[in-house]
Amino acid sequence: MTPSPVGRPTRGTTGVNRLRRIDRWIARHPVLRRTDDPLVVDLGFGASAVTPLELRARLRSQRPDAEVLGLEIDPDRVARAQSQAEGIEGVSFARGGFEVPLPRGRRPAVIRAMNVLRQYDEADVADAWGRMCARLQPDGILVEGTCDEIGRIATWVEVGADAVPRTLTVSLRLAGLDSPAVAAERLPKALIHRNVEGERVHGFVASLEREWTRAAVVAPFGPVHRWRTAMLALAADGWPLVRRERWRLGEVGVAWAAVAPD
Repeated sequence: MTPSPVGRPTRGTTGVNRLRRIDRWIARHPVLRRTDDPLVVDLGFGASAVTPLELRARLRSQRPDAEVLGLEIDPDRVARAQSQAEGIEGVSFARGGFEVPLPRGRRPAVIRAMNVLRQYDEADVADAWGRMCARLQPDGILVEGTCDEIGRIATWVEVGADAVPRTLTVSLRLAGLDSPAVAAERLPKALIHRNVEGERVHGFVASLEREWTRAAVVAPFGPVHRWRTAMLALAADGWPLVRRERWRLGEVGVAWAAVAPD
């Protein structure tokens, strides 16, 4: 008898281009470049095949042999996605949850679980991370986080195969951005309730907002220049920023230890 999937069905909401920021970040990640088996799992893909298909296209622009497996607990969603993606190479669908079932002992290089843990309690996060990370390749990563409905605000945690979180990334559409503190509304479950005085992530969001405001003097040169100016100020202030080449995209990554819950 096949075991029941671990977890609860997601709300199923999805949309075209909603996860584009996360897709492009994964596509450029060193893990995907160096793996011998470029399999990426899209866990909790939602009510249609749109996000796995978009992920496949963006991954293959960098890694033509990449494969995507979409997992959902709801069998009707799996059947619908299989029908929508019929005849498309490099994408498949199956029923599954945090246990990440794969045939023949295969392990993914990346598991993407966006907007999945929002419905859970903070206390459930470590167990969910542990279950998913146990299925990864030795050098694989879990990408878990949250975004808004149209993909202009996104945050995610990179977690290693040892289930230890490494970084937090904030990704924002810079055109028309009033305040980067808007990211606080979409922090991952492990952090969203920690955005209060005295917590590290609160200090990071406050510093991000402060330096963005100070960088208003260079706003006439465009939002990208303003963002880079703010990021340079954050780094000079001692924040351990990572993947600086992605600043031009409205992203900032910071080492987990700098934002981890107290």
